[in-house]
Amino acid sequence: MTAVQVSVVGVGPRGLSILQRISQLAHRLPAGRTLDVHLIDPGDGGQGSHPVRQPAHLLTNTVASQVTMFTDGPGPSFTEWAATTGYRDFGGVFLPTGGAAGDPLGEHAYLPRQMLGSYLSWVFDRTVGSLPPHVRVVHHRDRAVDIAVLGDGRFAVHLEKGYVVSSEYVFLATGHCERIPTAEDRAYEEFAQGNADRNPWLVYCPNPYPVDRMQEIAPGSTVAVQGFGLTAHDVISELTVGRGGAFHGSGWDMEYRPSGREPRIQLFSRQCLPFSARGLNQKGLTGQHRPRFFTKEAIRQLRERAVQRGDDPRLDFGADVLPLLLKEMGYAYRAAQEQRSIPPEEYEFTPDDRRAVEDIIDPLRGRSFASQEAFKEFFVDHVVGDLAQAERGNRTSPVKAATDVIRDTRASLREAVEFSGLTPESHRTFHSTYVPVMNRVSFGPPRHRNHQLLALMRAGIVDLAGGPGSKVVLDREAARFTIRTEYTGGTEFRHADALVIARLDAFHPERDRSPLIRNLLARGLVRPYANGPFQPGGIDIDEQGRPITVAGEPLTGAWAVGYLVEGPRFYTHALPRHGLNSQFAADADTSVRDMFACIQQRDDLIREDEHAGADRKSVSVP
Repeated sequence: MTAVQVSVVGVGPRGLSILQRISQLAHRLPAGRTLDVHLIDPGDGGQGSHPVRQPAHLLTNTVASQVTMFTDGPGPSFTEWAATTGYRDFGGVFLPTGGAAGDPLGEHAYLPRQMLGSYLSWVFDRTVGSLPPHVRVVHHRDRAVDIAVLGDGRFAVHLEKGYVVSSEYVFLATGHCERIPTAEDRAYEEFAQGNADRNPWLVYCPNPYPVDRMQEIAPGSTVAVQGFGLTAHDVISELTVGRGGAFHGSGWDMEYRPSGREPRIQLFSRQCLPFSARGLNQKGLTGQHRPRFFTKEAIRQLRERAVQRGDDPRLDFGADVLPLLLKEMGYAYRAAQEQRSIPPEEYEFTPDDRRAVEDIIDPLRGRSFASQEAFKEFFVDHVVGDLAQAERGNRTSPVKAATDVIRDTRASLREAVEFSGLTPESHRTFHSTYVPVMNRVSFGPPRHRNHQLLALMRAGIVDLAGGPGSKVVLDREAARFTIRTEYTGGTEFRHADALVIARLDAFHPERDRSPLIRNLLARGLVRPYANGPFQPGGIDIDEQGRPITVAGEPLTGAWAVGYLVEGPRFYTHALPRHGLNSQFAADADTSVRDMFACIQQRDDLIREDEHAGADRKSVSVP
């Protein structure tokens, strides 16, 4: 029996999906072959960025009952697993009592990410345990720092501690990243270090994960948090509940009781707009808005018509794609408003519908503010109004029905965007302007997070550091960070001792601090993805998921999935949803099937060579 050697670099959810597919497709291995799967990750299998050691107050951002690692076979969803494991709900605290105490887990619950990590590790253990006898797993609790291609086409995967794994096939599933410090990072860090003798509370935190980095922030100090998204909610939670504070009550009656160990938190961002709360799910586990106008077929027809005209088949997002998306949102808005199913052929995207959708996308449109106080009043009213819509539900609220369209038509967005589907300049605009808007209005936090935000503002723990267009200024005289905002009534300043950048880094290979990525680039085995002159991030791949080398050729025997390819692909970080087609699972399936096809092809060539050799030996020499 000859063993085929395979390495999976990174064994978070994406690496786990590769292992699941290897298990499911192992019957494709040619006779006489076994498979050694080398899993390379310093953490527990499956967990990735969801380690069980993180605090319980950090929550998933998807209803847990919709999350599953079993997309096309038997296996429990996240919630089903938690229930059978014995978890019960004690007023928002989830404990594995296994008894009658507490409440059963509801299908609308947002569960802690540490529980998700436990679920993923359970799936990992189940997958390893279900492998057939001819597939063996070796888990290297280490990091890959380099990969070289040997003369025979095999890969040498170099680990941080010095061991080298020899492999015929490699899967890259390294997940999230961390940037090399920018000039701005260095300036902020030098400012904090250089003025610590005058202000001992000075801290600069360019990345809040793991959240125990927040321990540097002193109680009673003032911290400016840049961002309003999901990462900002994690920071706020760690600096409040993580410091011993507690929320009491729920919804509009919620109040926050401080521990006294909190800092004063001030929030700001480029637009200073809050992320919209998720609407109460009225669609069930598998329900989605079915697109009538913004369909994959409509995108393909746009390209076909462009080709027929002799034009570039790449689309302009603003001119070609956005009108379809806005019309789809308008259709969902009107259907919820009238509470009926509207035949698509009868729907007209009226000026009123357009205004309603544009107000969702840009609530600052046509507005200006005289002062920080005036903007804060608008901000609070906006959060309150959005929460009122969220409480109505994603079928009853016209606003939430419209914003859910963005989540439910990701397949159409992928059809338009992926693999240079947009012109370079349009792709740049999509990336810088429209993606942040879509994230804000459609991929926001659970409702109770924004109720908590209002409670913290009422308690005086959280405030706004600025308004639209606010900027960080280094106040060397006061030895503090300063947030400056220009209002129509004049310039206003807010001061802080600590600055936290509350956003995840986009993956740009040439700016990533990973030694593995740096060495892969240096060897020319991967290259940054580019759509003409625009580089949105990610490494370049073909549609099978194989990395494109610096020479422009697919790297034979290697595949990349997940956040590593966010650029040629779009929205790679969503976990699979119960009962729905998942790009997450499809990418794993495509790459693993391609690997087994390569194994079969190599075996066929070996047998042909052996057969040809036998024929030559049988020929008699006169």
